[in-house]
Amino acid sequence: MVALSRTIRRTVSVEGTVSPRHGVAVRPLAFLFTDLQSSSALYERVGDTEACEIVRRHFEFIAAIVLDHDGKVVKTTGDGVLAAFHSWVDAVRTALAVQKRIADFNWMHAAGNADRRLALRLAVHAGGSVRLKLHNGFDYFGSTVNLAARLRSESHDNDVVLSHVVAEHPRVRSLLADLTTREESLPFRGFDRLIRFVRILPAVHAGANGDH
Repeated sequence: MVALSRTIRRTVSVEGTVSPRHGVAVRPLAFLFTDLQSSSALYERVGDTEACEIVRRHFEFIAAIVLDHDGKVVKTTGDGVLAAFHSWVDAVRTALAVQKRIADFNWMHAAGNADRRLALRLAVHAGGSVRLKLHNGFDYFGSTVNLAARLRSESHDNDVVLSHVVAEHPRVRSLLADLTTREESLPFRGFDRLIRFVRILPAVHAGANGDH
């Protein structure tokens, strides 16, 4: 795991609205999980030192967008982030903003070097969870968080995966109206039903450098 700068460390502890007792059930939240796709290959391509710096900047990039949308970074998970939101719509807007801006991030930090370019996995799910107070802050547990993590594993190449319950939120449906989406369902280990979700494909920009 990459050490975070002081700016990122200030975002790690989640400020809740319930008593900070161990094992507190909290009102439904939306959870955004991110991860770097093929991060091991990045370290192999550019070396550990350079890859760590790229990953550190990517953490800062994601954390800034989370904060801009009233979310909180709960923790880093290897080369990814878990963020929590009171608003399901804000969680989706965050994922879409990351999806849209990753091309700019790559343009700034890859400088035309394909070996330095990042592809992300992004997923959002929402529901009830249990918040635990730990020695270094808070974390969230339960089937909602587990499913959000599983959905992240189905994301590829900067697309965004939304659980069906999130995608069916009326305001989220409005956000998706002009986007390219695909409905899918898959069996996931640990769940006794097919899991329905919506995949949001990244926009294809015209031109060699992309039109933003």
